[in-house]
This record gives sequence, C-alpha cells and structure tokens, in this order.
Amino acid sequence: MLGLGAASVAVAPQLQRGLESFLGSAADRDPTGLTQLLPNGGGFRYYSVASSVPHRDGTDYRLTVDGLVERPTTYTLAGLRALPQTRIVRDVQCVTGWRVPDTPFEGVRLSLLLEAAGVRPEGRAVRFTCFDGTYSESLTLPQARRDDVLVALRMQDKPLSHAHGGPARLYVAPMYFYKSAKWLSGITVTSRVRPGYWEERGYDVDAWVGRSNGRSDTPTG
Repeated sequence: MLGLGAASVAVAPQLQRGLESFLGSAADRDPTGLTQLLPNGGGFRYYSVASSVPHRDGTDYRLTVDGLVERPTTYTLAGLRALPQTRIVRDVQCVTGWRVPDTPFEGVRLSLLLEAAGVRPEGRAVRFTCFDGTYSESLTLPQARRDDVLVALRMQDKPLSHAHGGPARLYVAPMYFYKSAKWLSGITVTSRVRPGYWEERGYDVDAWVGRSNGRSDTPTG
C-alpha cells in the first residue's frame, strides 16, 4: 500500500499535465462546446469563443502596443521575458461560479508597457485583442495601470500553455476571469471604453469580483 501511494504521488503531476493537454486540445477542436463544461484536476475550465485558435511560440509571437501612444511598440516573447517580472498569487474566480484558489501568475505589469509607450493626454481606456481573431476586452486607463494587472507569461509557476492562453494573456486579478483575455496580441489605447466580447452579450463592463454581474463572490483582491 505504501508503494502504491508513493507511485501515485510520483505520477500525479504527469497525469495532471496529460489531462490538461487532452482537455485543452479537445476544447480547441470541439464545435459543441461541451468540453468547456469539464474541469481538469486543477479546477479550470477551457473556454474559447473561436472555432479554432492558432498556436504561437517564441518564433512567431508578437504583441503590439499602439493607439493613442507616443511610441507604438511591438514585443517578441523574448522581449517580454526580458522585462521586470511580477508574481501575483490570488484566487481565480469565473463569473459562472467556479473558483481556483491561490493561483500564481507571473508576467509584466501592464502599467510598465503603457509607460514605455507614452499614453497621450486623450487616452482614457485600453482595448485588448487576441490572436484567436474573435475575443476582445477593455479596461479604463486607471484600471489598466493597477499593480495587479499583468501581461502574464507564466501560471502556476510554469509557462502558459496554449489552452490557458499562452504564450501571453492578460491577467486582471481583482475582476472576473473573462476580463483576463487569453492569446493576447494587441494592446490599444483608446479615447473611451469599448465593450469586449462578453460585454456585448450582457456581461458587466466593470467586472469586480463580488460587486458585479449580480454575484456576491468573495473578492479576489
């Protein structure tokens, strides 16, 4: 029994990674959306609003920062990794009800990228687009400049997988997880907030956990 227990502990991480890989791949090709209802061992569910999402890695990933800025910039994955990294550990809360506690995210503070680009005086908000070709999100400029808003490159102390929005995603720690856009490819400073994909379908634009969308979840930050 002790031997079986030790063996289970040894193989559990491999089984977990295999399950995540399987569910992520299946969800990426599932026209029914049923796989989105299945949690993996870590409690996450895989959501995509596109029929398929291309894979990007260090060879072809690009993130543009443009719009109402003085210095439009395009970052490679290596360029983002070379910038100062911030690690945040918070609960992840989905507006549909599931929650994953104490989840580490690590990446570049969005405020640092905005500062480097030089936001023009008429800039009031930030719009985010994704290389799935469909998803979008927005934040006000004060929200985007918070210390707990990242362009995340790592989750649970390992590089972001494709299924979790890799190689880079937005992470907005104090808001419901739909604000944390996966497969991030564009950051555009705008003169006003433009509702994102789910806001156009009835979700709140300001998505503070426990204070929006008619829910009373415990705040995440």
